[in-house]
Amino acid sequence: MLIRLARENDYAAVVELYAEFGGDVPGISGGEGLARWREILAHPGTLVIVAADEGNDATAGGQEKGQACDPTCVPVCAIVTLHVLPNMTYLGRPYALIENVITSQRYRGQGLGRQVMERAIDMAWQAGAYKIMLLTGKGRKDGGAKGFYESLGFTDEDKYGMALRKLPARK
Repeated sequence: MLIRLARENDYAAVVELYAEFGGDVPGISGGEGLARWREILAHPGTLVIVAADEGNDATAGGQEKGQACDPTCVPVCAIVTLHVLPNMTYLGRPYALIENVITSQRYRGQGLGRQVMERAIDMAWQAGAYKIMLLTGKGRKDGGAKGFYESLGFTDEDKYGMALRKLPARK
């Protein structure tokens, strides 16, 4: 398993992984999805970190509407998106936001989520971020991933995480 930055040819595998995020979370795919994927990868300050099964040269299994996976793509087993944003406070040091942390059901319990998160955290610190923020769901019976994030050093002690949405929250 290789922890690396996502590439354009990971698109089909990433779409498949995002589908595991939950049926109630709307996504995009096809040509519109590929265009957005390219935009994300090119966006300044945005880094997508993946755990890729480089030993598996099969397609990701996520062919949609007859569109085959690029022959060089491999299964993406875990993913995290890191945004490093410029800032005027804290001596101009940037802050970071982590989003869309997903580990495939098939690969859970192997430490891949931890590995992609640790890489994202390292990259945020290397970029000079003075803090890293994330939100996690609290409505799930198992408490969501709160304990996982706390084991990585995240805390909810001094701030309230709040969101204003145009689309419904994930159930």
